[in-house]
Amino acid sequence: MGTYLYLCFFPLVKGEFFMQKVNLKQQGSWKIKKLVMGAVFCALAFISMFVMRINVVFLTFDAKDAVVTLAGLLLGPLYALSISVIVPLIEFFMIGDTGIWGLIMDILSTASFSVVCALIYKYKKNIKGAVVGLLAAVLTMTAAMLLFNLFIVPLYQPGMTTAAVASMIPSLFLPFNLTKGVLNAALVMIFYKPVSRAMKAAKMLPRREFSHDLTPEQAREQRKKNLTFSIVVTAVGIAVALLCVAVFFLILDGDFTLVEELSGK
Repeated sequence: MGTYLYLCFFPLVKGEFFMQKVNLKQQGSWKIKKLVMGAVFCALAFISMFVMRINVVFLTFDAKDAVVTLAGLLLGPLYALSISVIVPLIEFFMIGDTGIWGLIMDILSTASFSVVCALIYKYKKNIKGAVVGLLAAVLTMTAAMLLFNLFIVPLYQPGMTTAAVASMIPSLFLPFNLTKGVLNAALVMIFYKPVSRAMKAAKMLPRREFSHDLTPEQAREQRKKNLTFSIVVTAVGIAVALLCVAVFFLILDGDFTLVEELSGK
């Protein structure tokens, strides 16, 4: 009887053990890929600070927050938090000119935007989760930066007092941070799909499979709808981004700083 049971169940046990080994190997491979992509996003976030900056008085916009948010959406909120700390630290030691308080402000700004968005999207991975995540990120970052600017800016900007910062909230800090958040959200809308597709094509992300219940014709129709939706989202993102850039230059009187100007300093 024991021999009979052994012969019956040994193939099943062996097969289950083999599948566990395969799953563990796949999980290990996925973790390595995530670490590699985390390093790539770190590099891209740092490079984005040199490509273009928009300066408004002593405040600066760059695309770093959008890049970190993309990492958070694709790899998880922990990566968004890690990159939010690592990239400002690299900037601080290599080109930083605002001291330790500027570093703290940079970390808080990036983390309050990217981590909030990635956390919401992690638990609601659909278009509604993405939209809610981006809106929450804009509002959280704006509110957080108004509070931090009020108390931290006087610590590293000569001649600035808390009362002076408070008087600049309606005319400078609020419109700047709100426009900055909306522009970062628009950049995420523009680049999420292309980056996601590129990572899937490179097998750095698992591909999404359509339900086996769909016929080939239904699957093609679903792909067509997804493509149309992606085009609409990209178009809206571009329109919003252009509007934000116009606000920076026409209302807030900002100016560009390009790679050549930064490298010449």
